Amino acid sequence: MSPSSYKNLIAWQKAMELVAMIYDATEQFPSHEQFGLVSQLRRAAVSVPSNIAEGKAHYSNRDFVRFLRHARGSVAEIETQILIAEGRKYLSPATTSKLAQQLDELGRILSGLISTLNKREQARGSESVAQDSGVGTQDHP
Repeated sequence: MSPSSYKNLIAWQKAMELVAMIYDATEQFPSHEQFGLVSQLRRAAVSVPSNIAEGKAHYSNRDFVRFLRHARGSVAEIETQILIAEGRKYLSPATTSKLAQQLDELGRILSGLISTLNKREQARGSESVAQDSGVGTQDHP
């Protein structure tokens, strides 16, 4: 992969951490939730880094922003589902708090990346295909 691969994006890395946290947190959910809340949480969590990767692969800031917005929507979906799980006593307050912190951080990172890309697109003033800029990577914060 190139130096500006989606794998270098901080947002993608944090999203991958979230996936692991969600899988770990849902491991002890009741078996009757396996095809309900467990499945919903896991699919929503997996969609976050997947949308970031897919958007980055399009090479256009406009498309990338669209996929980042989908990822941000999934973050809100997960947050809601975590609150439902806590209300059902499937998650401890401590686990809920850790997940909420990760979701908050990831949401801020996604919003910042979206804002930066939107500003670049506005400054460019055209719909031309953007060059791969590396914004949001560890090398280009």
